[in-house]
Amino acid sequence: MLRIVLAEDSVLLREGLVSLLERFGHKVVAGAGNAQELTEAVAEHRPDIVVTDVRMPPGFTDEGLRAAIELRQREPALAILVLSQYVQRSYAEELLDSSDGTSVGYLLKERIGHVEEFVDAVQRVAAGATVVDPEVVRQLLRHRRDPLSRLTVREQEVLALMAEGRSNASVAEALHVSEGTVSKHFGSILTKLDLSLTDATNRRVLAVLAYLRG
Repeated sequence: MLRIVLAEDSVLLREGLVSLLERFGHKVVAGAGNAQELTEAVAEHRPDIVVTDVRMPPGFTDEGLRAAIELRQREPALAILVLSQYVQRSYAEELLDSSDGTSVGYLLKERIGHVEEFVDAVQRVAAGATVVDPEVVRQLLRHRRDPLSRLTVREQEVLALMAEGRSNASVAEALHVSEGTVSKHFGSILTKLDLSLTDATNRRVLAVLAYLRG
């Protein structure tokens, strides 16, 4: 069972997410409607993971995401999953870059096809993984034109899928190619991004983060 702080200004959506998470055996220890409440709830309850929207009162711009970054600065081990309709580029990069990109996620609400996908993402991020929607990766990479030009279109697709934490087999299935082909693409990606072959736990995701850092 995970202890979760949930930050979402829409009462109906927040209550729906609470019911969903608790149906899968987790406990939402606090619900926050704005960034200040989120910060206070984390300090009081010391949750296993924070799930937060980006745009929250009073400005409805990036308050939730900025609060998440501040929380990570105070507690680098705190797991955070951003669940939003928007990609806030500059702060998204900073969040994904924090603590070597572990225990962090960024998902787009409208692209979650099944509730099980969302719950699985919560559990994976809480366990130390990084889960990033491919569309988030694409939007971030779009602003790094020079490094992006080093990769072929197929290599970009492979990198985007790997950012979700997918295995080689899963990437191969999504792209309708063999696992050997995926491995070759990944080796080429590492070479083009000047990354060494290491035993890093999140090597695929670290490749994306290193790329974004430029």
